[in-house]
Amino acid sequence: MARLVDVIELMIKEMIEENNGSATISRSMLAEKANCVPSQITYVLSTRFSSGNGYIVESRRGGGGQITITRVQPMSKRDYIRSVLEEVGMDITQQQAKILLTNAVNVGAISGREGTVVMAAVSDRALARIDSDIRSVVRAEIFKNAMLALMVD
Repeated sequence: MARLVDVIELMIKEMIEENNGSATISRSMLAEKANCVPSQITYVLSTRFSSGNGYIVESRRGGGGQITITRVQPMSKRDYIRSVLEEVGMDITQQQAKILLTNAVNVGAISGREGTVVMAAVSDRALARIDSDIRSVVRAEIFKNAMLALMVD
């Protein structure tokens, strides 16, 4: 059975495809259609429709929570990795790293093997001896340096 986030992602992608690369949706109406809460729509938009994934998401306050999602031209592998690095702040969770790596593999910016190796390096298991107060900060530094290394052709 498909996960809810995958179903929501598919619904949004179908709407974008039907509207020639751009769709304006209402977060609450889409949540009702997907039988979920609006925060789940927000989660899907932030993890699956980021600039690094080839989308521009514009959100308007008020007006029923209208969101415009536009598909942009594919990026080079180097530009994609650069956009991923821009998304990583001072810290990153294991789940956030996994999402970024999965997306990078899906768009062909890195290989599945490269994604697996980076994920192993930033996993909770690999960082188990690091104090939990700074683990996400250390993870972000390792993640950024590994991704920088993958930018070199």
